[in-house]
Amino acid sequence: MSRIGRKEIIVPAGVTASMANNVVTVKGPLGELSQEVDKLITVNIADGKISLTRANDDNKVKAKHGLYRALIANMVKGVSEGFSKTLVIAGVGYKAAVKGDTLVLNLGYSHDVEFKIEQGLKVECPTALEIVVKGANKEQVGQFASNIRDARRVEPYHGYGVHYADEKVIRKVGKTAAKGKK
Repeated sequence: MSRIGRKEIIVPAGVTASMANNVVTVKGPLGELSQEVDKLITVNIADGKISLTRANDDNKVKAKHGLYRALIANMVKGVSEGFSKTLVIAGVGYKAAVKGDTLVLNLGYSHDVEFKIEQGLKVECPTALEIVVKGANKEQVGQFASNIRDARRVEPYHGYGVHYADEKVIRKVGKTAAKGKK
């Protein structure tokens, strides 16, 4: 069996999971998420645990076994705890602010870069140089944070731009003045 696929998912208190027509639905304090599951994967929900089994040992089915287990585990974690990504802005005059349902970034362009905050996400700016994206759907949080990061990728010589808080920014050595020739 798949090492990931065979692990049971423990459903915490306050979270309910149900299965109907090959669609797993998970409800919790932070929202409701659903995921369609391939017919070759069987989902068993009982006694506060979710387990997955597969129909055969074909390589593609083994891969789906682990995939769907990971997706359902992320749904359970998302509706109970939620996911968050923190981005840091570095650069002279660069800043971020939330105005209504729009994230406004000043990143050194001739215009402000605006992102409409999607439904299901919560975006905060604790400081002008920090952005926190929160939500129940891991994929949605990661994609929105990635879109923000792509607005101004980190420049390798000075480190200006937007990057994740836990990302190591690789800096290049700039040019040095040549010593006088004799």
